[in-house]
Amino acid sequence: MRTFFRIALLPFVWLWKLLSSGITVFANLLFLAFFAVVLVAVFYTPTVKVPAGSALVLALDGDIVEERSPMDPMAKLINNLAGVPLHGEIFLQDIIDTIDTAADDPRIKVLVLNSNRMGEVSLDQIKSIGGALDSFKQTGKKVIAIGDTFNQAQYYLASWADKIYLHPMGAVEVKGFKIFRLYLQEMLDKLAINFHVFRVGTFKSAVEPFIRNDMSSEDKEANRLWLGNLWDVYCADVAEHRKIEVAILNRNINEFVSQLASVGGERSQLALSTGLVDGLKTHQELEQLLKDMVGPSGDNTGFNHIGFQDYLQTFTPSYTDTKGKQELIGIIAASGTIIYGKDTVGQIGSDDLIKRIRKARHDKRIKAIILRINTGGGSAFASELIRQELLLAKKEGKPVIVSMGAMAASGGYWLAADADAIIASPVTLTGSIGIFGAVPTVEKTLANIGIHGDGVGTTDIAHFGNLATAMSDEEKTAFQLEVEQGYRQFLTVVAEGRKMKVAEVEKIAEGRVWDGATALRLGLVDQLGNLEEAIAEASKRTKVPVANGFFIELTPENYLERLKRVEPPIDALAARLVNPSLLPTLLRRPLVQQYEFLLRGADPGGIYAHCLLPMPAAALR
Repeated sequence: MRTFFRIALLPFVWLWKLLSSGITVFANLLFLAFFAVVLVAVFYTPTVKVPAGSALVLALDGDIVEERSPMDPMAKLINNLAGVPLHGEIFLQDIIDTIDTAADDPRIKVLVLNSNRMGEVSLDQIKSIGGALDSFKQTGKKVIAIGDTFNQAQYYLASWADKIYLHPMGAVEVKGFKIFRLYLQEMLDKLAINFHVFRVGTFKSAVEPFIRNDMSSEDKEANRLWLGNLWDVYCADVAEHRKIEVAILNRNINEFVSQLASVGGERSQLALSTGLVDGLKTHQELEQLLKDMVGPSGDNTGFNHIGFQDYLQTFTPSYTDTKGKQELIGIIAASGTIIYGKDTVGQIGSDDLIKRIRKARHDKRIKAIILRINTGGGSAFASELIRQELLLAKKEGKPVIVSMGAMAASGGYWLAADADAIIASPVTLTGSIGIFGAVPTVEKTLANIGIHGDGVGTTDIAHFGNLATAMSDEEKTAFQLEVEQGYRQFLTVVAEGRKMKVAEVEKIAEGRVWDGATALRLGLVDQLGNLEEAIAEASKRTKVPVANGFFIELTPENYLERLKRVEPPIDALAARLVNPSLLPTLLRRPLVQQYEFLLRGADPGGIYAHCLLPMPAAALR
């Protein structure tokens, strides 16, 4: 009987096996098909046709960056499938390459610059883009800038155009540069937090907000100097481009209220009457203007044009192709706060940057290293670790050239000091040679809610570093001695790197910030220029062609690791730092931005070579 049932059920057993195997095979095929779709979406580059006699629309939608952030693969997948470019950041070199390529492209007749959604950008980045626009115009082609409104950064870029058109309801908001900080002394007193500050340098103002409620006269003096120098550059460029006298430009800005009254409060009309723009046009009027210049599009739905992201697909970006090249110039971009250990998005982790420098050092094809620095500093210990790796590259015969971006101050200058050549933009902020330490203790805060710290130790210094008890005089003395030793080390690093006497460095140190042009006169940098000049300098020293420069970027594995280490958004940090009921969100955010280096990148010894100035992009706003 049992045999009968076994035989009777045998067809069903085989049917089940067939079905289950089929389902498994189908599932595997489905997975492979999905995987193939993902690969195609991520890596497939569609064929782009550039219309003849068209306009290149350079719409800068996002922050301008010099180091690519790791991109969420799913975000790229979704955007590629939808045919929508991923926004949020734009690689500076991509912009320059696009303008340079379009200058020699007979299919491109005019460049339309649209900065309506342009995010963070620094003066030196705009000047680099402006240089490319100058070369574009030298071919006889026109640049048209359009905007619903222009902030200071947007207008500075637009000033390079042959014509600037503003929306009739828009405005040009040029009002001058500024630096304002939030000062915490009274808040810390109310919270009963003892913030112990140790510093060397009259102008090392990064700790002032902990111990003052206002800006010191020394800090105001230093800030006025670099702000004024940067403003002079801004006004000189705008005045030259717009054929306006600098004195008249400044007078119009200072008399803004009375001038606005003279045009009945219509800010677009004020921009037109003072020569800041060439015309007021609605979107429809602009479209007709561009149709008259380049003709209608193929489907007759607009003017004949190609977008920035599409045009970017038609050529190979510079400094990316190493095929067939036996000698190379390695370019490493380092942007963000310098932190000890592994980095996160937008930070310079000592471990990760050292890996990239070591990669360049071990690659026999790389004959020189360019370090593109854009940082206000951070951990002193991390800065020294990175510097030592750069020194090793020099000892092995590879010239190290530093190219300074918007800022290379404090710890950023620590990295740069030993370079064979330092090249900065006239509007770079650098120097800030100084050291500080900041240690909070909360014994009073705890006592206010009935909590007290006490205990015993086996030595006289066992209690050092305990945040719940008052800091003893001995601990304060020890910490100050460490800060002073760190400052002497910083001075020595600069003196040896720049072939100066320590006494000479002391005169321009004390934490003072200098603009690039002034830093050149003081001997802190060797020449003025941007990344192109740095590559040219490396080429001159090694005889390697300029075209053989290439960016040493993170590997896919490094990008994945970075994504795992992404820090919470700045607003989340603000919520953790400050009770929302005590401070409005609009103030919590800048407060945390001032001190995120303490939250994200704690130095092992609590010693910082950090400049608290906002990146120059913030001063532009």
